[in-house]
Amino acid sequence: MCIFQNGQERFQHLKIGLDVGILLKQDQKNGKITRGIAKRILTNSSSYPHGIKVQLEDDYVEE
Repeated sequence: MCIFQNGQERFQHLKIGLDVGILLKQDQKNGKITRGIAKRILTNSSSYPHGIKVQLEDDYVEE
């Protein structure tokens, strides 16, 4: 599993269908990672200081 959070991973490594971990807004305080398969990459910017936003196949979205 690859965790894409706070720009620590490079955008080029993220692909549709990859098993990823995301930090949902409601879980930011407790640090709970939600795992799933990347359905869509929602970040368009080449700069992503707050992380890469993705939608999982079960429709969770990293905030």
